[in-house]
Order: sequence, then structure tokens, then C-alpha cells
Amino acid sequence: MAAAQAAADARKLGERGETVAFHLPPLSEEDPLHQDKKRLLESRNLSCSFHILIPCPAADTLKLLDQMIQAARIVHMDELELYFAGDDDIGPFSARNELEALNLLFKMMNKLLLTSDAASKEVFQMLQDEIVVRLRSVGKKDNAQMVSQTQNHDAEDSLLKWGEHHGVKSKLRIAFYQGAGRGMVASESIGVGDTALEIPESLIISEELLCQSEVFLALKDFNNITSETMLLLWSMRERHNLSSKFKTYFEALPENFNTGLSFGIDALAALEGTLLFDEIMQAKQHLRQQYEDLFPLLCTNFPEIFRKDVCTWDNFMWACELWYSNSMMVVLSSGKLSTCLVPVAGLLNHSVSPHILNYGRVDEATKSLKFPLSRPCDAGEQCFLSYGKHPGSHLVTFYGFLPRGDNPYDVIPLDLDTSADEEDGAAQSMSTSQTTHMVRGTWLSRSGGFPMYGLPQPLLSHLRAALGCGLDESTTEADIKENDRVLLETLLSIFNPMLEDLPETDESDRESASWDVKLALDYKDLQRMIISSIVTSCTSALENAPRWKLKVLH
Repeated sequence: MAAAQAAADARKLGERGETVAFHLPPLSEEDPLHQDKKRLLESRNLSCSFHILIPCPAADTLKLLDQMIQAARIVHMDELELYFAGDDDIGPFSARNELEALNLLFKMMNKLLLTSDAASKEVFQMLQDEIVVRLRSVGKKDNAQMVSQTQNHDAEDSLLKWGEHHGVKSKLRIAFYQGAGRGMVASESIGVGDTALEIPESLIISEELLCQSEVFLALKDFNNITSETMLLLWSMRERHNLSSKFKTYFEALPENFNTGLSFGIDALAALEGTLLFDEIMQAKQHLRQQYEDLFPLLCTNFPEIFRKDVCTWDNFMWACELWYSNSMMVVLSSGKLSTCLVPVAGLLNHSVSPHILNYGRVDEATKSLKFPLSRPCDAGEQCFLSYGKHPGSHLVTFYGFLPRGDNPYDVIPLDLDTSADEEDGAAQSMSTSQTTHMVRGTWLSRSGGFPMYGLPQPLLSHLRAALGCGLDESTTEADIKENDRVLLETLLSIFNPMLEDLPETDESDRESASWDVKLALDYKDLQRMIISSIVTSCTSALENAPRWKLKVLH
């Protein structure tokens, strides 16, 4: 249907002037979300093929760009975005998704600009300029939320000089921010696609570097030890090696990483009853067991390499937190995907709407890891990196912070019987056989009223099927209201007890609390805010039942 419409539009355009075909990459059939994305494209009458009229009025050009962006958003949707997107939702679905979609179009316009005539270039330049405007609007509040502060950063300056001496190229400088610690700001204005930071592969701490060390030679045949564990042990030892090539790098690292793994008893007590409490306890137990499996055995078998005064629990935990909070997945020039430490790049802070989104492959020509911008960064503006699509619980546990702004990955999984989904395939909105359900803050939804209430359609479809409250064209108005009353009261029966288990924080307790307790309370407040938004949405819907607009979900 969409392809036929596109062909018809092209014929009409051809009657008015020259047309240029523009094709987004087709949906891959290997993509597990292929059928869902195809369904969304068809339901919105969108295609991956467009025809641009040359010349074209500005209003028509921008209208066409909107369609391109909507299609590109669907092409780049992930499973979470598909789960929460309503049938009428055209996006943006997340900052990540928007950056991916706009960057795809930006790069394609770049190619067209290189090969087009003057008349076509005028239209393509207009499109690209508008794409940059929209890229600027993504995450525009981030920098305003960060308060710069003066602080001594001799160690960081030494790291930058050390990096430059070894071939690091940078358009960034060090800055300190209240509540965020170190960060990097643009020393000049950097455009989309330009490289903000370039790190030689020779400075990347990876498995390939490990293979040249005596730690590897000693442990390569020892008890099936993994390369990740060997890298951790190498870091613990190398930190105290005064002749290390990476001495300046280790000296610039903090004495304490202050992640959730270092939470004390009071912070853990504040988290009791949350999923984060279980996550941190499991991680702590795993690391303690790992340490006891390694020591004192390694000190006994390899006393010259693993000294007892270096191989302490505190030093081991420091190395663990280093790798959890600073490591990156990088495809090296050998083609191997490895967990690595990348000096200097570790100074970049995370954002859910980053400037640097894709950076994980060493350039084969320059043998360096480049960090290109996905959205512009002006001189003096903090440059953000994406650490990945992580919920707040993961960021607290392994990085020691909660991101500013709305994090679309802050979801609460629900332990529901999914047999109703399995018995009634029509109740599933996703072809990936979605059998787990979740919620997030209803303020993120653009469908706040009936029949969604800010909640994800797959969850509502599951509950309607489980409760026998399905809707179809024959359902009467009275039945619709009764079914929704049952649905809303069921939702409240799930979330009210969860809300009661998360009492509001006493602000006087927060003022005098240690860093870990404050972070624990911030996370708990976030969980309460998410659950409270669901309770508020359901309660409001019940109170306003007589004014519901009747509408049937198919």
C-alpha cells in the first residue's frame, strides 16, 4: 500500500518537474523486529522510498522531511521503543532513536550533495540544514542543568598532555561539574559527523595488550581463567607499577569510584524492597566469591607477580569498579570485539541524549578509535557520551550515578502470568513473542487518556485478555465502561501496594546523609515517582469515567 502510494506521488511530482529518488536502507529480514517495523510503516502509510521534487517549495520540502524522519525512526526502533509506542505514536520514541534517525538522513544528504546539480543541491542543503536544527534540539537542556565549578585538575591535565604525546587528538578540554565530577567540554564548535576525540589503538588497554604481559604468561593455563579476569588483575597490579607506560593514566583515576558496589549498610537499608537492592547484593556476593577463588591462591603460586600487599580486597574492588565504570566495547583493528579501557575517553560523562552515540570501532586506516558527534556541540558546551541503553539501577550499581532528565530505559518489570499471551496470539502486539511486561513513568507517554492511560498497549492487551475484558466493534458502551473499570481497579491492586512499600523520603535525612545514602534515596524517589504516575493515571481515569471518549482498540 505504501509503495503504491509512493509511486503515485512520484508520477504526480514528475508532472511538475524533475524528481530525485531517495531510499532509506530497507528493513532487514534478519532483524527480529522486522515484522513489527513493517506493520508500523504500513499502518502509518510510510515507505522507505521517497521522491523529491526539484525545485520544491520550502513547505513541501519540510513536509517530506517529516515523513522521512517518521520512517527513519521506525527503522531504528529497538524492542523497548516498540513495546511502549502506541499505535498512533509517530515519535520521537527516545533521544537515541531520534539521533539515529536524523543522522541516517544527514549522512544520506551528504552523499546527495556531493553528486547533485545546483538546483538539486539547493533542496538537499535545505533538508540538511533543517536536520541539523532538529539535531540541536535533541538534549538541548543537558548543559543548562550542569553547574560548572573551579577545581584543581593537575592529574587530568597531565593525562591530556600524556595522551597528546602519544598521539591523542582532541577538540575537548577538562571541566568539573557540581554533582557530576569530571567532564569534557568542547574547546571549539564541533559539527555533526566531526571527530571530537581520537585515541590511538596503541593506548587502548585490551586483551591484545594483556597478551604481551607477564600476567597473561603466568595465568593463560591457570584454572580456565578468563581474559576479562586477567585484565582486571593486570589493572590491579599495573596501578602500582611505577615504570608502567600507563602510570599517568592510573594516577588520573579517582581513589574511589563511589558506585553502588561500594554502598554501605545504611545505603543498602534505604534500598531494601527495591530491585536495585537485590542487584547490588548479588553483584557484591559474586565479586567476593571471585576474590576468594583467586586469593591467596595466586599469591602462593605466583608470589613475584601477585604480591600480598597489592592483592587486597580493597584493591581488587577498585579494579572491578574501574572496569565496570570505565570500560567500553570496542572492535579492534584485528576485527575482534573486546572489553577495553580507553584513556582520556573515560573523562566523558553519560547522557540519555548524548553528542557521541556511535564510537565502538577502530578505524582501520588510521589505527585509532574515533568519537564522532551525532549532534552539534558548541564551544564551551559539555560534550556527552552514551554509556549504553541502561536503566537507573544499572547506572547506580556500576557507574554510581542517575542520569539527569527522563531516562526511557527506567522500566519496572512485572511478574505476571503470561499464559494469556500464549493462548491468544492476537493479544500480543509484537511478533517477537513478547512474554514479559513492564511499565515506566506515564509522563513519557503521549497517550494519557482512554484506552491507554499512559501505559503500554502490550500490557493492557495482556490484562484485558486475562480478565476477559477484550474490546471489539460489538462491545456496547456500557460494557466498555465496565471492562475498563475492572482493568483500572486491577492495575491499582498491583501498583498501590508497590507505592505503599516506598514511603516518601524525609528531606531532613537527605541533607546530612553520606553520598551513598543520598544516591540510594534518589533512586528510591525515582521508583516512587514512576509507580505514583501509574496510580495517578488509573485513579484519574476512574474519577473521570463519565467523560471517557469511546474508542475501540483493534
